[in-house]
Amino acid sequence: MTQTPQVPQEQFDLAGVRNFRDVGGLPTVDGRRVRHGRLFRSGHLAHATEADAAYLSGLGLHTVFDFRNSGDIRIEGPDVALPGVRNVNIPLTDPADGAEFWAMVRDGELDQLRVLLGDGKAAARMVATYRHIITTRTEDHSRVLHSLAEDSVPALMHCAAGKDRAGLSIAVTLLAVGVERDAIEADYLKSNEPHRRYKVRRSGPSPVMPPEVEELLSPLFGADSDYLAAAFDAIESTWGSTETYLTEGLGLTPATREKLRAQLLTD
Repeated sequence: MTQTPQVPQEQFDLAGVRNFRDVGGLPTVDGRRVRHGRLFRSGHLAHATEADAAYLSGLGLHTVFDFRNSGDIRIEGPDVALPGVRNVNIPLTDPADGAEFWAMVRDGELDQLRVLLGDGKAAARMVATYRHIITTRTEDHSRVLHSLAEDSVPALMHCAAGKDRAGLSIAVTLLAVGVERDAIEADYLKSNEPHRRYKVRRSGPSPVMPPEVEELLSPLFGADSDYLAAAFDAIESTWGSTETYLTEGLGLTPATREKLRAQLLTD
């Protein structure tokens, strides 16, 4: 697409899309910044309103990367089609993957949730999944980065909530162009802001979730610096350094990384 993308307004209220934001402005270690209007992240687009779709279409997007799996899409529905925008589905591991697990989260009794998620089990599941995605999905992340370097920008990355799978894919992209670790974490933690959080739907007549149930489910639906730290630790423990991860794990050549910087960073 050849149109110039506009810089989105952070306060724009997307009625049917949660956790949307432009990651532009983040600083790199060499004093540059991520360019506005080039890389976006959000929750799924299945419930985007006509106004939402019009706004997203006005960003000049080339590609939407959808990291949801078939189970997510069955629950929420496919993304709303944006004219002229390529949609690429790359299913990544969901921390709440598995029909039985989701059924328990949505329908389980309190005692069942205590067994499944209590005593730190929910947070441990998240940590394990973040490590798993980093160590086993290098081919997928490499595909995304090479695509961004060649022809996919401006791009939007999303999963269901826009927090875990999209969050890690954004983090890997930002690492590849040299964004400061603290800035990557700060952007990741924005998903905890109340208006961004994924709304957990529980079965039953009452719209009010009991406090203990909410507490048990909270680690699954919140962003936690420990989760991201586990991903970074998995990089170091598996490849020895971030640089080796980028070059050997993801197969990024100096030329590809320079293309990425040209696509995503200010001069």
